[in-house]
Amino acid sequence: MKVADFAFDLPAELVAQFPPEERGASRLLVLDRRTGDVTHAAVRDIARFLRHGDLMVFNDTKVFPARLIGEREPGGGAVEVMLVSRVDEDRWEALVHPGQRMRPGRRVRFERGGRTLHGEVLEERHFGRRLVRVWTRDAGTVMDAIEAIGHIPLPPYIKRPDLDLDRERYQTVFARESGSIAAPTAGLHFTDAILRSLDDAGVERATVTLHVGYGTFKPVRADEVEGHTVDPERYAISEDAASRVNAALDAGRRVIVVGTTTTRALESSAERGGGRVATGEAETSLFIHPGHRFLVAGGLVTNFHLPASSLLMLVSAFAGRDTVLAAYREAVHERYRFYSYGDAMLVI
Repeated sequence: MKVADFAFDLPAELVAQFPPEERGASRLLVLDRRTGDVTHAAVRDIARFLRHGDLMVFNDTKVFPARLIGEREPGGGAVEVMLVSRVDEDRWEALVHPGQRMRPGRRVRFERGGRTLHGEVLEERHFGRRLVRVWTRDAGTVMDAIEAIGHIPLPPYIKRPDLDLDRERYQTVFARESGSIAAPTAGLHFTDAILRSLDDAGVERATVTLHVGYGTFKPVRADEVEGHTVDPERYAISEDAASRVNAALDAGRRVIVVGTTTTRALESSAERGGGRVATGEAETSLFIHPGHRFLVAGGLVTNFHLPASSLLMLVSAFAGRDTVLAAYREAVHERYRFYSYGDAMLVI
């Protein structure tokens, strides 16, 4: 299948640059994947499209301020370090800009709000990445310093600096486990009131954890869909979550997955478990595209994705490419907001 088959026209002004004024106020496009019928609603009304006994599964990962802005030592000069993945207590794999000036042995200092963090490039790695060591002489841990000094790593299609509001709004209300450099954006819409409405409707809830890595922004550069690979990400599924999902599947109840990250975690676990969702931690490089046989997902809540992206291919695998692209054309016509801070879609 050609990657170009997943292209669509998207006016630039529909790419949301800010969250809605009120969390939960976004629009919701409800797509019946069997008929292709579309209903326009609001996220706050999502419970009325679900059934008593459905199980809704969320990703409870927490975004940390992984973008560090500082200057070289000695001599000055601006440096930006994006912490991509933690190797151990004080070493990280990172993207560094400008990379040509940050060879092994070069040091950098980050300061903000009276806190200071130091860094040193230890080695160069593939794809422009560096292994860096970070430390602080201030009271508290390195992670305390990163939390105080770092900036929220907004996606590249949000064309503005991060603001204080992003620390709250680029985070779900149920975020628990720090480790992501991008939000599980379908979960951003949910408020405590919406979660209570699900409880009142008899919709069961569970959470898993998948830490979203920089690969979520990786463009599909291959001509053929099958030529693309997805960068590995860590996930964890508790005994409680696994038992809830397996019980729902055994009883023939729908599992409604919130977000593509939750989908990948559950489908990966079920593949490992021979159709049963397994407890524990693992790594997934699962690339879900048309032809994938879903073992868990019976419904999907997701935002609107980039043209020809792996995330759009995942949604197309669940509902059919033609059906999804027709719904996207409807969303563009109705002026829905796209991407991380945009509106939502429920596919059932």
